[in-house]
Amino acid sequence: MIELRQLRQFIAVAEEMSFHRAADRLHMAQPPLTAAIRKIEQELGVLLLERGNRITRITEAGQVFLIEARRTLAQFDRTLGNTQRAARGLTESLRLTFVDSTVNALLPGILRQFRQAHPQAEFHLQEATTAEQLIALRDDRADIGMVVLPVVPQEGLQMLPFLYDRMVLALPENHPLATQQQVTLSSLADQSWILFPAHYGPGMHAAILQACAVAGFSPRIVQEARQMQTIGGLVAGGVGIALMPALFAVLQSPGVVFRELSGAGSPVPYTLALAWRTPSPLSEAFCRIAREQAAIWQPAVIDNTAAGSVA
Repeated sequence: MIELRQLRQFIAVAEEMSFHRAADRLHMAQPPLTAAIRKIEQELGVLLLERGNRITRITEAGQVFLIEARRTLAQFDRTLGNTQRAARGLTESLRLTFVDSTVNALLPGILRQFRQAHPQAEFHLQEATTAEQLIALRDDRADIGMVVLPVVPQEGLQMLPFLYDRMVLALPENHPLATQQQVTLSSLADQSWILFPAHYGPGMHAAILQACAVAGFSPRIVQEARQMQTIGGLVAGGVGIALMPALFAVLQSPGVVFRELSGAGSPVPYTLALAWRTPSPLSEAFCRIAREQAAIWQPAVIDNTAAGSVA
């Protein structure tokens, strides 16, 4: 029978793609680790890792075993945690992941309302990119995520769009275009751009590139950053311009002005969705509260474009 210890050993080897590095990570000698992986393969009757002098590839069977091993360990850890929480009189828990654009605007209201409705529930919060959240949901390391659409459909994953935002232009406060109330996307062709990395949020990255293509140009990307606050800081420092969600723009980052986009390629959508695999009464309650809070933000901030600039 394969033990949990062996699952942890295989995960380490698969992630490191090296018996030597995995042994260092696990604080054990390499020969017994190699023997442990061989024993797993013998018990399953399949090859999990192709190797000669070194590991060259995780086989298809190995990829499946890796995913299921992660899920098994995550469920085991959760079982222990739930048991310990029950002993303390806390019987509910929710593991929430979220994109950073929600941190200072939408998320606080959701958390306040949820805690008032469920004071005994224990929260585990983790900021993560959309790509990281999808992996966490797949591996059962999260119960619900707040992700940015579009994403590639995921087997067994349910998605519920709950806030329809748009991207606005972020400029250094002394930028010549800052004097305009609205800026055409095509006028940004010669600017230096700061963009969210494609591998962390492929849907948002592709949406910006597509909008620029419609406006007749390909953006000259000089810097990438994975967090909205970092992007805002780089814009304030004069590194370049960026497109950011209006939800984030209400924070009025120092040194940055936000302007509405117009013309070909605009508007550029920014849609937030709730994502989960296995529904529960607690996750359903969270989704309901998230939708209610989004309904408050939608008309007050996101749909309010009358002034041209984002206030």
